[in-house]
Amino acid sequence: MPSKRSLENIYIALLSPVAVYALGWALYNFPSSVVDMRLGGLAIITVFFSSFLRIQLPRTKIHVTTSDAAIILTFLWYGGETAIILSFLEAAFTSVSYRRQGGNIGYKTILINIMVAVVGLFATTVIVHAMFSSEAPQVVEAGDVTQMILLLAVMGFALFLFNSTLVSLFIAAKTEKSVLSVWTEYCLNALVMYLSGAVLAGFTTKAIQDINIFLFAAVCVFFGTVYLTYRRYINDIKTTAAPAEKAERQRAEQAERHVRELKHYVEQLERSGAELKQSHARFRHAAYHDALTGLPNRNYFVDTIRKLIEQKMTQPLVSYAVLFLDLNGFRKINDSLGHSVGDQLVKQVAGRLLQVQRKDSIVGRFSGDEFAIILIGDADERGATEFAQSVVDTISQPFILNSKQVFTSVSVGIAFGNLNYDEPEEILRDVDIAMYFAKDHGNEYEVFDEKMHTRAVSLLELETDLRYAVERNEFELHYQPIVDLKNLQLAGFEALVRWNHPTLGQIPPDRFIPICESTGLIVPITLTILETACQQTVDWQKRFSESPPGFVSVNISGVHFGNPSLVEQIKDVLHKTGLNPQSLKLEITETAIMENGENAVAMLRQIKELGVQLSIDDFGTGYSSLGYLQQFPIDTLKIDRVFVRSMEEGRQNGEIVRAVLALAGSLSLDVVAEGIESIHQYHQLRILSCDYGQGFLFSRPLAAAAAESLLSDPNRWQSLLAGGDFAIVNPEYESTSYQLH
Repeated sequence: MPSKRSLENIYIALLSPVAVYALGWALYNFPSSVVDMRLGGLAIITVFFSSFLRIQLPRTKIHVTTSDAAIILTFLWYGGETAIILSFLEAAFTSVSYRRQGGNIGYKTILINIMVAVVGLFATTVIVHAMFSSEAPQVVEAGDVTQMILLLAVMGFALFLFNSTLVSLFIAAKTEKSVLSVWTEYCLNALVMYLSGAVLAGFTTKAIQDINIFLFAAVCVFFGTVYLTYRRYINDIKTTAAPAEKAERQRAEQAERHVRELKHYVEQLERSGAELKQSHARFRHAAYHDALTGLPNRNYFVDTIRKLIEQKMTQPLVSYAVLFLDLNGFRKINDSLGHSVGDQLVKQVAGRLLQVQRKDSIVGRFSGDEFAIILIGDADERGATEFAQSVVDTISQPFILNSKQVFTSVSVGIAFGNLNYDEPEEILRDVDIAMYFAKDHGNEYEVFDEKMHTRAVSLLELETDLRYAVERNEFELHYQPIVDLKNLQLAGFEALVRWNHPTLGQIPPDRFIPICESTGLIVPITLTILETACQQTVDWQKRFSESPPGFVSVNISGVHFGNPSLVEQIKDVLHKTGLNPQSLKLEITETAIMENGENAVAMLRQIKELGVQLSIDDFGTGYSSLGYLQQFPIDTLKIDRVFVRSMEEGRQNGEIVRAVLALAGSLSLDVVAEGIESIHQYHQLRILSCDYGQGFLFSRPLAAAAAESLLSDPNRWQSLLAGGDFAIVNPEYESTSYQLH
């Protein structure tokens, strides 16, 4: 469809030739014989003044002007040619004057006004010539009133029809409205203008033709009176309406301003609504997805499992399984390589889980190194365990993190959806129990059963009882003697904790110590043990001055060893009890030391600066790093009971003990052999120059009161020396060993 500008140009292009022809025709046929003073005066009034003498019709945009009457009058007196030329001059002068006075009119519109005036009058001339046998001046001179009225009517209607049609075409081209709607809205009222001009021209002509000065004067007075009265009426209306118009204009402006504000407010609301919708989508995604991996999170899983539980209540055949995964050794990676590398590992694990997931499975991340998977559909035990094995195999493949090859493994717990579950948290609890059961037992995956839940509840109850045990001081220290193997004299004691449970009786350390370490209770318990052992040793050293215990050994948990406050805590205990630091020996497993790496060296040196002795417990069962061993400021190595017990099984095991003793001798370290249960083991260790020993051969761990009997009888083990010297027993050599109970 052509644009507005192109339609305007087409209109001008079509109308211009007609206007040029009409003006040329008028100039060519202009009768020079008609030029007189009357025509000159009429031309001056028409061109320069007639457009200012106008009356606006009420409630219309139409003005009744004397210019139309003057043009028709010229047509009646001098013919169409003179009227066309005069109309051209009047339209041009009026349009240019209006623009110079600041009117909003362009040159293109000025051109259109001139062409419409010329073409409309030319077409009227053609119509008049066609309808009347003689020209308009001749009809006027004939004095036939009927012919003259008909002529005026034809001229008025013809001018209205042609001019209004041409103007409507232009406005329609400019506004893209239909010609009929424009003609009805803007131009129909112009009929009054042209008919009024025709009537005024007819009266003027008749008055002058009859040389009736009174009629002419009456016409002039009548129209003048009408004009002046109307102008006064209009001015009064304008004066009266000015405040109302101003108020109305202000209300309109205010309403327009309110409309703009309302529109702006609506736009803001729409924009805010769109942003709110986007924010809601982002918040919902953030609430149901993990920020690091983009996987569904715990909230997403809870909602999904809740739907599956509801579905299974109505459709019992629906089956699903939940798998819970935890990376093994993830903390070591974070501590050694940094949390950013740990985040990389988590993202790569997420990627591998997405690769192995089944079509009917959902993979998500809960937190840290914990992931979960939901299997939906035919989730039987065989399918779930096979899928768990594929996950284990996939995760066991090496990861490349910062150009380093890193290995990790995963422990998987599996629980199946059944009608016993009413809430998602219940199945998540059970699958978590199964996962920790697999981790504790060194298995790759475990399927949940009720025994696991019973065990978990038991451990929870035990943990609760442990917290009360600390407050109620239910822990008791037993002391196992450490003997000098050369002279069988008491060297010191190892303090061992026992828990006297009010209902379960005495609980061994291997049951409650791991719980203490996982809950953090190990720190207050160890401090209590340390203070009690130190205070007891000070008391014994004062009471048994002839054969006092030289030291007391206290075990420090790996969890407690990593506590930066440990040095200050030891210092406070020594200050509080008054024990000589040389009489305190702290036993730390080599696994705990190696897990803390470089920090362990600094911690050991700070403890050593207090004057406290240091011992590596269970030596040979952990990393056994000789490079680190040289850096540790330790005093004693303790050979684990496993190696002592196996000495009688063959020469190879005896060589292990010999190697440890040789290593300790080269580093100037004392050695304590644990678990000595037979005279044969004692003599073998004595021949190998082992410094100290402890075990059931000498005594079981004793309560404080029973341990005092050992202090009262320092020579009670001298009878063991009667056996003489023994060589390391050959596996084929038969001998009888004795065990002291």
